[in-house]
Amino acid sequence: MPIPFINRELSWLEFNQRVLDQAESGSLPPLERLKFVAISASNLDEFFMVRVGGLEMLRRAGKRSRDPAGLTPVQQLKLIRQRVRIMTAEQSRLVEEEIMPELADHGIRRLLMDDLKPGELDYVARVFEESLLPMLTPLRLPQAGSGHEGEGAAVVPGGQICCLCELSSSTDLFDIAPRHVLVPIPPTLPRFIPIPDTQGFQFVMVEDAVAEFAGQLFPDEVMRACGLFRMTRNADISLDDEGAHDLAKQMEDVLAERKWGVCVRLEVSRSCPRRIARYLRTVLDARPSHVYPIDGPLGLADFMSLNVLPGYRGLAIEPWAPVMPPAWHPGADIFEALSGGDLLLYHPYDSYEPVMALIEQAALDPDVTAIKQTLYRTAKHSRVISALIRAAENGKQVTVVVELKARFDEARNLDRAEELERVGVQIVYGVKGLKTHCKATVVVRREGGELRQYSHFGTGNYNEVTARLYTDVSYLTSRRAYGREATRLFNALTGGSKLTAMKHLSAAPFFMRGRLIELIEAERNLAERGEEAHIDIKVNSLQDAGMIEALYAASRAGVKVRLNVRGICCLQPGLKKISKHIEVYSIVDRYLEHARIYSFHNGGEPLLFLSSADLMERNLDRRVELLVAVSDKRCRARLAEILEGHFRDNTQSYRMEEDGTYRRLKPGKGKAGYRAQERFQRAAEKARDERAGDVEEGGFVPHLPPGQSKITSIEAN
Repeated sequence: MPIPFINRELSWLEFNQRVLDQAESGSLPPLERLKFVAISASNLDEFFMVRVGGLEMLRRAGKRSRDPAGLTPVQQLKLIRQRVRIMTAEQSRLVEEEIMPELADHGIRRLLMDDLKPGELDYVARVFEESLLPMLTPLRLPQAGSGHEGEGAAVVPGGQICCLCELSSSTDLFDIAPRHVLVPIPPTLPRFIPIPDTQGFQFVMVEDAVAEFAGQLFPDEVMRACGLFRMTRNADISLDDEGAHDLAKQMEDVLAERKWGVCVRLEVSRSCPRRIARYLRTVLDARPSHVYPIDGPLGLADFMSLNVLPGYRGLAIEPWAPVMPPAWHPGADIFEALSGGDLLLYHPYDSYEPVMALIEQAALDPDVTAIKQTLYRTAKHSRVISALIRAAENGKQVTVVVELKARFDEARNLDRAEELERVGVQIVYGVKGLKTHCKATVVVRREGGELRQYSHFGTGNYNEVTARLYTDVSYLTSRRAYGREATRLFNALTGGSKLTAMKHLSAAPFFMRGRLIELIEAERNLAERGEEAHIDIKVNSLQDAGMIEALYAASRAGVKVRLNVRGICCLQPGLKKISKHIEVYSIVDRYLEHARIYSFHNGGEPLLFLSSADLMERNLDRRVELLVAVSDKRCRARLAEILEGHFRDNTQSYRMEEDGTYRRLKPGKGKAGYRAQERFQRAAEKARDERAGDVEEGGFVPHLPPGQSKITSIEAN
């Protein structure tokens, strides 16, 4: 009998709906609401490029195999279309009917071309002629009925707003067959054109200006009609690196191929004439199911930039500032701090600076002999990369495992790998057949005639920018056991040595699945003996059938299972005899929940872990991941406190019902609200303030030897 299983794609769409739900909240200021619409739109873009793109490939190949939820690719595509049409309609409604009217009351107003006064229209015409026209490149498309229409798809850029112009040399619509010319709008152009001498920030969209004045590109012809559209291409083109002679060259070929993936979504403005839309479908070889009519602006992800408009304080939420942890302060010796004990950080509430200090100080410290690090996604102007370059230039042995198969970061990682290689860094392009997704660093330092290892393990990337936007856990330690095991991991990644089981680190794909199953079954055995048994897990996604089955078995035995799953969750909670003891929650708030934390009651001696991996088949079987046991008692207590805080949230948390839908939690009658992210920020600020309180105003408080209460003052002569 198959286990109950929710379709992965529909579960992800439910997550994106929870993101969009934030934009529904009247308690948020309008620019914050607009931000959540933009995030949901950006999420959908990637969903179509990858997940829908993959399903379209299966459909084209005639595959009819069913997923664990029992749905064929065609059935999934149909259900996705139904759900997405509702979602995109809601996005447009929120922007057009609620958010933009509210912003207009505060002086932020989108103007249509018909709204412009004569002087304003003249200004936009000048902007078009001087700043837009030189950047536009019209591209001729095949004539309708020529039999070559499908070939036109090759010139349409994916993800860009385009204007399709219908042209004729005659004003008589029936005199001659029209020709069609594509005018792509380069993403380098500003999306919003401010109108000067108006109150507040009033603007026209760049595509509206292009559509209005595009006739200037064709001086001897009549523009019969034009329409705006945006095409999404399939980007689910992966690299088979087994036997690849030159992995970097193979990746370049994949990136080139991705630019011309088939159409998987065609967003067409409602104002686009029907005959233009019909021609578009033909020229792009798009099916009717690919077409999504859009009532408002296309490309809503670009509206994110309005969230940071200067001068509109109060229309967006003031950012929280990361706080330095009590055990370290800027400028302090990170090696000395870690020699005094392990450090567990919860970003972005705790600053990412201690992690940066480990890498940057290691690059300059004359006693550091080697640095080993994995890199998956880095910042655009990465301090991590700069530090590694400095380290190599300073004569240190630097080894970096760069994952070239990090989707949509492949080109950047190629460039960064070449940059590192030029200064002598030993580069390894991941391992064959797997993505290297674990986050680990080892710094080897000479101390007192021997070598000591300092290690960092994290749930998030080595990216100082996203470390301020995503919630992640860092564990820094100078414990020898962790350094030895991390070194064994790097030896396996770079030298191909056999990776054996370790005590503190469990690596996928060889040991992590087995270790997690072992921990789940241990709790189940306790429950079957009538003892207390609990499992608490926080991940981004839960999709792996084997893990779901193990959790179902634990629930049947009486284990209390609490899951905090940000996004995809294919497990069905609350089913009698199957998942009666399982609860599933999801938090959507100002930061993207990204930490992975695992806790097992273990008969009252809790075992706590952080991990780079979600409970997905790809993480457990097709990636190099790490499950890291936290040994330090104080750090374990902190990690348990963090995990519990997420389950206490009753304002930004959703509870999953047994049918896969989600219900937003509210404080019960007479109960106070608990917002986990806000509580974590306040706790970090309180710890900072208490530390500051140790310093008396206007002076220093010296640490005196035991028994000495004061220092006798000596007057200067």
